[in-house]
Amino acid sequence: MRLPSHEPTDKPQTHNYMMTAFIKKVVVIASPASGNFGTPITAGLISAGFDVTVISRIQSTATFPAGIPVIKIEYTLDELTKALAGQDAVVCVVGPAGIVHQVTLVDAAEAAGVKRFIIDDFGWGPNVRGLSEFKDVHAQRRLGWNHANARAEANPAFTYTGITSGNPIDWALRRFPLMGFNVARRQAIIYDAGTEKFTGTTLNGISQAVVGVLQHPDETANRFVKVRSLATCQNELLEAFQSHTRSEWEVERSSTKALMESGRSKFHAGVSGWVLELVVAQLFDQGEARCVVAPLREDSDCDLLGVLDETPQDIVAKAMEGDS
Repeated sequence: MRLPSHEPTDKPQTHNYMMTAFIKKVVVIASPASGNFGTPITAGLISAGFDVTVISRIQSTATFPAGIPVIKIEYTLDELTKALAGQDAVVCVVGPAGIVHQVTLVDAAEAAGVKRFIIDDFGWGPNVRGLSEFKDVHAQRRLGWNHANARAEANPAFTYTGITSGNPIDWALRRFPLMGFNVARRQAIIYDAGTEKFTGTTLNGISQAVVGVLQHPDETANRFVKVRSLATCQNELLEAFQSHTRSEWEVERSSTKALMESGRSKFHAGVSGWVLELVVAQLFDQGEARCVVAPLREDSDCDLLGVLDETPQDIVAKAMEGDS
């Protein structure tokens, strides 16, 4: 008989789980779309001394570093269970398109005897105050999270962890000029006053969070952990970009209201582009603090997991890598 499913939480849990303090063999379940996260996570696990195997779908065109075992299979319960046999932990980094498979992935991991399943979050976690347009996306993600929680309650040998890391800031700044900074052109868009605080975690910080969870299985069992590399705002980042490039950037002024109106118009019209516009509007929504994982470092799990503090200058230097 399955125990009733309760909502996942970022608070330490009292499940009657059994955890072996030693995790060595780790599977990273990745997709081409998750390569930006999967690659540093895989590298961090290897550097920390874990034995790493990658699982991806048969049709995947993703490439992985030489020397790492790669298993390409269909994401069926039977094939996944066989592939996960003998593994201690699973890190699920399937990206948005793969979230629909997370319930099956959880079931396969439990059936294979996996001790720890790191669910695919790497975002704003179960307590996100997202815009209403994202409710279906959040509902789909919660299916996997709630299922992992239910299986952990029913089976003390199976545990899970979610990693709430907020904005992947160095990657996002470089990839999405709409976030306010066109690195190649030295141009900025400042929304509203530019003072809305948000938290971000670098790709290295996300990788270290995964390593830290697996190095501290008892302290991180059956809950969401919170990490952040920094809390910052657009004005601080603009100052850091201009200092790094030793030049004044061209600055355009805009508003989250205008961005939200544009995104919602596209959403209702079924036009692409609404997701990014509303993600950015949500990030900088003045006075709402929608995108703060932890206001202070001590409110997070950074010390436990070994995630370092970084400055706006550190973030800008990473975002500018490869640009003169």
